Amino acid sequence: ALKADRITWHFIGRLQRRKVRAVVGVFELIHSVDSVELATEIDRRAAAVGHMQNVLLEINLGAEVTKAGFLPQDVEEALPGFAALDHVTVQGLMAVPPPAPDPEASRPHFRRLRELAARLTARGIPRISMQELSMGMSNDYVVAIQEGATLIRLGTAIFGGRSG
Repeated sequence: ALKADRITWHFIGRLQRRKVRAVVGVFELIHSVDSVELATEIDRRAAAVGHMQNVLLEINLGAEVTKAGFLPQDVEEALPGFAALDHVTVQGLMAVPPPAPDPEASRPHFRRLRELAARLTARGIPRISMQELSMGMSNDYVVAIQEGATLIRLGTAIFGGRSG
């Protein structure tokens, strides 16, 4: 129903390599690239359809075992692997901090992501940009914006909580 309208779709959530074909070229931005291997599959699929795919690197700020993503101290060494891909452009970073009832508890995590992006930008690697910071959700988006978020996720604020 919305195909005629100019809508920019973003893919948010865990992306499995076997599902990449359904995502590449359909979504303007993939928010959750958590490995060079996943990016390599995205690159392969994007090349097959003649597309340049924009992605964000997922950062696991709290080193939570239940979350995917690069640890902040490991992402820098992975950048050359991303730069070698011809059909993937890294546009920035994405993170979801550990859950906390007080939005202020997320502030140090958001600040850390912003500072990490600044360090990665200083490297000056081709096709690696840190213009986007996807951080903040319905409960902490104000703090995220104060700390530099360019993209926020407001699903619960718009659609309500999950049932079931």
